Amino acid sequence: MNALIACEESGTVRDAFIKRGHNAISCDILEPSGGGPHIVGDALPLLKYEWDLIIAHPPCTYLCNSGVQHLKTDKTRWGKMEEAAWFFHTFLNAKCEKICIENPIPHKYGLGKTYSQLIQPYMFGHKERKATCLWLKGLPKLTETNNVKEEMLALPKKDQQRLHYLSPGPERAKLRSKTFQGIADAMAAQWG
Repeated sequence: MNALIACEESGTVRDAFIKRGHNAISCDILEPSGGGPHIVGDALPLLKYEWDLIIAHPPCTYLCNSGVQHLKTDKTRWGKMEEAAWFFHTFLNAKCEKICIENPIPHKYGLGKTYSQLIQPYMFGHKERKATCLWLKGLPKLTETNNVKEEMLALPKKDQQRLHYLSPGPERAKLRSKTFQGIADAMAAQWG
């Protein structure tokens, strides 16, 4: 299978597919922290090629529910939100039979399309919560592989929501956007 993992700096999903014998490549505007195969640059030109599967993680800054409060105070965000929504939909509407777009819970102004599935890391063996939405085309919903919700609920809130409580800094965005290994492994096992 030829898989494009777009807007993925870490290589986590790409490597899960490679480990299962697939031809997968990641692309992001950032240099990869997880090595290659990786293309540094805009992922949109890669949509002209034939892919068996596209998994995209478009930037969520202007689309996610957590940022909606800024629309009232920063009028420039409306244009940025429209541009981000266009970018998101370009992946969703790509000429590929199997597509997954991953993003946090969107606000109602940003995407206008409801997601196919909401997953949590604790459904895939991680004792954390971070609501993640999947927009699926030609793919089944992910089936949870190792639900550790009860163990996660026994932890302090700061541990349950570790990514939410990360200190500000240059690596925060990368850490928050990295796909949990259990989710990446489930994608490769169930969609590969």
